Amino acid sequence: MNASKKPSRKSLRLFLLRHAKSAWPDDVADHDRPLAKRGRRAAPLIGAYMTREKLFPDLALVSTARRAQETWKRVAKKLSASTVERDVPDLYEASASRIVGLLGKIEPSVRTVMLVGHNPGFQDLANNLIGSGDPEACKRLKEKFATAGMAIIAFEANSWADISPGSGRLERFVTPRELT
Repeated sequence: MNASKKPSRKSLRLFLLRHAKSAWPDDVADHDRPLAKRGRRAAPLIGAYMTREKLFPDLALVSTARRAQETWKRVAKKLSASTVERDVPDLYEASASRIVGLLGKIEPSVRTVMLVGHNPGFQDLANNLIGSGDPEACKRLKEKFATAGMAIIAFEANSWADISPGSGRLERFVTPRELT
């Protein structure tokens, strides 16, 4: 190999899935809130969409909050491919910088990662990482990261530790409302 030639960068894809709409029952801690009826309907729509579009993550990191766990279970039931899943307590109420730290620890061999978690961390993270993409989708994401909304961000990078602010391209931003 020519010493002056740089190795080509590989593509990474990040799926950010905000938990579906949750209920607010009395005397239930925030971490333990279940999905609302609307959320129970919305999550499978995202899973079916992912299967139709052949959007299969290698790894899913899921917040330990009940509403995130229930969202992932309903999405995963609709996926036609297996995904390694890990529950990640640090995703609950995580800031964008904390999430970047979690991503940086992922093995470079994992090319597609799905995070299932919460706002405002997900919206802040997406807006920080996205440097390009469909202008209309970027605008909608900046305005509101709806419950059960999913942003897919692509990076030209060799490892998750290499991603940086503005280095991502928003491939798509989809919400359950668009799928009904």
